[in-house]
Amino acid sequence: MKYKIIPVTPFQQNCTLLWCEETKLAVIVDPGGEPAILSKTIEELGLKLVKVLLTHGHLDHVGAASKMARRYTVPIVGPHKDDVFLLETLLEQSARFGLEHCTPFVPDRWLDEGDTVKFGNVELQVRHTPGHTPGHVIFFSESTRLASVGDVLFAGGIGRTDFPRGDYQALISSIRNKLWPLGNDVQFIPGHGPMSTFGEERMTNPFVADRT
Repeated sequence: MKYKIIPVTPFQQNCTLLWCEETKLAVIVDPGGEPAILSKTIEELGLKLVKVLLTHGHLDHVGAASKMARRYTVPIVGPHKDDVFLLETLLEQSARFGLEHCTPFVPDRWLDEGDTVKFGNVELQVRHTPGHTPGHVIFFSESTRLASVGDVLFAGGIGRTDFPRGDYQALISSIRNKLWPLGNDVQFIPGHGPMSTFGEERMTNPFVADRT
């Protein structure tokens, strides 16, 4: 599996293309906006988009999901159904953050703990990781040791929990009980900012570093 990170919107949200090297079938994770840029990248790389994947329902992660799904006639997959209230209020989110209006939508498939998402010869494992939002999920490739974690964890930080239905203790639990067991060697793509590894964050992250 290969990947390309494409920062979009004024929030510089890390939209990510993941694709199977053998088949060139691809998914796009968290297309938060700027669909023209995303489509141009897909075409330049010679990929065939087969799914839109969402980690959670915040506007900067889903703003272009419907447009991309319609353009390529592909399903929207994720997040967990507990984020339905966020997808229902996308117009209000648009107004609050001053971004392009985004019409509410319902994914073609909700995701649960233990589900898998497949494209080409690639399989991603799904983990339900509430805290930043109640329906947040992450995607993990066992074979390439790569995780797309949305706004759960950042290099040196963690996701905010002051938004509606955020839960600090649930977020910490998600990181320690759902992410860390995947392995210290796992590289992760966060929703914003640079990549890191779980091992590095366990050593240095001031919010969730292991205590000696």
